[in-house]
Amino acid sequence: MSIFDDDRPKKVTQHEIGCDLSLLSADELDKRVALLEAEIVRLKAERAQKDAGRRAAEDFFKR
Repeated sequence: MSIFDDDRPKKVTQHEIGCDLSLLSADELDKRVALLEAEIVRLKAERAQKDAGRRAAEDFFKR
């Protein structure tokens, strides 16, 4: 580890998988659901992009 690692700002975790949800309000739960749904959309878009790149490579090398 570098001595400079401690100088970096800590990233605030908005949701941790498996954390205790019992102390959160309904509004806080709704915000976390929206956050996770947006992340799912982002992950699916990245997956689609990678699949398209793989298909393009496969098509190119089939020639």
